[in-house]
Amino acid sequence: MDRIIFLTLPVHDLAASRSFYTGLGLAVNEMFSDEQIVCVVVSDTVCVMLMDRDRFADFTPLPVADARTSTQVLLCLTTSSHAEVDALVTAALARGGSEFRPPQDDGTMYARAVSDPDGHVWELLHTDHAGGG
Repeated sequence: MDRIIFLTLPVHDLAASRSFYTGLGLAVNEMFSDEQIVCVVVSDTVCVMLMDRDRFADFTPLPVADARTSTQVLLCLTTSSHAEVDALVTAALARGGSEFRPPQDDGTMYARAVSDPDGHVWELLHTDHAGGG
């Protein structure tokens, strides 16, 4: 059985978050989406559930962290090339994201990190285990 991972992120503005993630070329599964939740499909086995902060609070007795002021998790998405890393960063910046830190390139690993409109950090990573880029 293939297990599916659902990452649930609290968001301030569901429409802006939907626009951000679909602007990166990711699809939305409307069957699992409503006025408080957007299900973004990353792959057949990974979905990001963007959830209105008030709805998110229903699932935890703890305070809901604000990713703009604290870090609870770092998310990483692999890519097929340096160019795809750069294209995703460009798309993220055009849709309200911001560059989280300078690019990292050690010859076999190229990574850039962006924050979504709510401050959730996504590292975009390409590795070339054969060497080079």
